[in-house]
Amino acid sequence: MKLLETRGLEVRYGGIRAVKGIDLEVAQGELVCLIGANGAGKSSTLRAIAGLAPAASGSIRFGGRDLSGVAAFQRARAGLVMVPEGRGVFSRLSVEENLAMGAYARSDPGVASDRARVFALFPRLAERRGQIAGTLSGGEQQMLAIGRALMSRPTLLALDEPSMGLAPMAARRILEVIREINRAGVTILLVEQNAQGALALAHRAYVMDSGAITLSGEARALLADKRVREAYLGETAA
Repeated sequence: MKLLETRGLEVRYGGIRAVKGIDLEVAQGELVCLIGANGAGKSSTLRAIAGLAPAASGSIRFGGRDLSGVAAFQRARAGLVMVPEGRGVFSRLSVEENLAMGAYARSDPGVASDRARVFALFPRLAERRGQIAGTLSGGEQQMLAIGRALMSRPTLLALDEPSMGLAPMAARRILEVIREINRAGVTILLVEQNAQGALALAHRAYVMDSGAITLSGEARALLADKRVREAYLGETAA
């Protein structure tokens, strides 16, 4: 079943067409990645889907609902939750307070059990639950940003460059956790510059260049595609 679908999605910044009428879909339970170079339009696509950037034209449907005119906070409450590039934790709040902010719109009795699941997924956060978020390492802040998003019980989790700027070990751990979250039943749309890491864990993928989707298909097939390997994995033609 299609959970997320865009048709002819276009994003403009003044006279610049950052996203040029793309079609994209994510089925329930999938982990789909969107890869491409800097400036390809990946983050703009994600921001438009989350309601943080206006769509100049085209449509976005989530769970069969047209999201035209639906504010970002309403999309989040409907289950479309985004972890932004740069993490965006509340730097002056503690780890536990950040997680509480993720559950701000909830009034059900499952908040405590969800917090326990986040701490099980990220033991470092459990160890630092009282620590001010701004004093955490980059990897720990990324864990916190993902944990905060999980506290809202997302149906679809959109992640924008979660491994950016992290040490290799921390980046690998973040990608492993993303796989675990998907296997637990959360649908994921992942934007990543680490093409190899993203393609290795995704079911399907889209390749974006200059605002347009140039390739799409099964992630394993794209990982083996000569064009992808030359353009994004640093390999040269024989």
